[in-house]
Amino acid sequence: MPRFQDQHSARTTLPPLAQDQFDVGSTADSLERLVAAAGRNGDLFRIHAPGRRSDTWIVNNPADIKHVLVTRHRNFTKGIGLDRVRILLGNGIMTSEGELWRRQRRMIQPMFHRRVLEQFASLIERCVDDRIEHWVRLAARGEPVDVTQEMSTLTLDIVLRSIFGRDLDWLTDRIGGNPFAIVAEHSARDLQFAYRFRLLNRLVGELVARRRAAGEDQFDFLGMLVAARDKETGAPMPDRELIDEAMTLVVAGHETTASALNWTWYLLATHPEAFARLTAELDATPQPAGMTLAQSEALHYTQAVIREAMRLYPPGWILTRRTIGPDQLSGYAVPPGTDVILSPYLIQRHPAYWDRPLEFRPERFIAPATDPRDQWIYIPFAAGPRHCIGETFAMYEMTVHVARVARRLRMAYIDEGPLELEAAINLRARRGLNMRLALRH
Repeated sequence: MPRFQDQHSARTTLPPLAQDQFDVGSTADSLERLVAAAGRNGDLFRIHAPGRRSDTWIVNNPADIKHVLVTRHRNFTKGIGLDRVRILLGNGIMTSEGELWRRQRRMIQPMFHRRVLEQFASLIERCVDDRIEHWVRLAARGEPVDVTQEMSTLTLDIVLRSIFGRDLDWLTDRIGGNPFAIVAEHSARDLQFAYRFRLLNRLVGELVARRRAAGEDQFDFLGMLVAARDKETGAPMPDRELIDEAMTLVVAGHETTASALNWTWYLLATHPEAFARLTAELDATPQPAGMTLAQSEALHYTQAVIREAMRLYPPGWILTRRTIGPDQLSGYAVPPGTDVILSPYLIQRHPAYWDRPLEFRPERFIAPATDPRDQWIYIPFAAGPRHCIGETFAMYEMTVHVARVARRLRMAYIDEGPLELEAAINLRARRGLNMRLALRH
C-alpha cells in the first residue's frame, strides 16, 4: 500500500481543484463526473460546488478514510445532504449528532446482538419462501420478473414485519392498506415523498401508545425500542425519538438491502460460473430450518458473492462529513466547516488496492490474507463508531435470501443495452432489471 504524507506536518497549499464544478450528489450525473474527476486529480482533491459556493474535498485513500471515520471522527459531523435526510427521518440514529446520537446508539445497540437477530430467522425465511412460491408460478408461465421491484417488495415486507410484528396487520387495517407501500412504490426521495412518509408518524405514534398501555412484550424491533432504557438514568426512550428511530429502521433497513440484492442477482445472472460455484456450495450443505448466524457465515462463497456485489455497487455510494474544527488530510490543512466526501464506489474500485477491480470475483473475499475492511478500502457499511448498526442483520437477511432462492431458481438477465446507474441517495439501476426465471430441479 502506498505511503502517505505524515498528517502532523500541514502543507500551506491546497489539494488539486478539479476543473469540473458541480454539487456532488445533487446532479443526475454526479457519479460519472466524480469518477472522471478522480481519474484526473488523484486521491485527494477539491470540487467547487456552485450551489454551496464552497469547495468539497474528495477523499479516496485509505489513510485519510481511516482518519475521517475513526482516528478523528469526533471532529467530523454528518455533512452534505443531512438536512434532506432529516426532513425524511427526523432526528434518528442516522442523522443525530453528539450526545443524543451516543445515547441513542447505546440504547439501540443491544437490539442487534447476534442472539437477538437469530430470532428473526423464521420470519425472514417465511417472507422469502412466500416470494419464492410466487416466482415459481411466474417461472412455470414463462413470465419475466422485474428483480429491482421484487427485491424492494420483499425487503420491505421483511423489515416491516421485523419492526412491527403482528401489529403490521393493525396498521394496515387502520388505513385499509399497507401504510408503508409508498416506500417500495415510489423511488424518488424528494420533498413530496418526505411529506407523505412523515404523515405516517402519527400512525406509528398511536401504535407506540397502544404498546405502552398494554404493557405486554412483543418480540420485534418496536417492542425492543419501547423496552429500551438509558443505562445511566433508567429512563425510556421519549416517544418522539422512538418514532424517529422506528421510521429510520423502515427506510435504512429496506433501501440498502434491496439495492444490494438487486445487484447480487444481476451479477449472478450475468456470471454463470459464479452461480455454479454458489449452487455447488449450497447443494453440498443441508438447508436448515431457522438458519443461525454461524450457519449463514459458514456459506463462505455465498457471503463472498454478496460482499463482492456491494464492492462493485455499494448502495451508499458516498459518505458525507463536515469538519468541526481545523484538521489535516494527507498533510493539507483543512479549515473548519469544510465538506468532505468519501466514496465507497471509488475506493472499492481503486486499481492501487484491488486486483482487476472492475471484475466480479467473489473469491477475493474468501479467507483473504488481509481483510479489506482492516485496510480501509472496503466501506459499504461505513466504518468506525458510526458504521451501520444493522450490518450483521443485513448480511444475515441477504445470505438467507440468496441461499433459499438459489436452491430453487436460476435467473437469466434478459434486458438489452448498457446498464445505467442512478446515483441518488442510494446507488440504483436507472430502470428495473428484468430476469427470466427457471427451476433448478
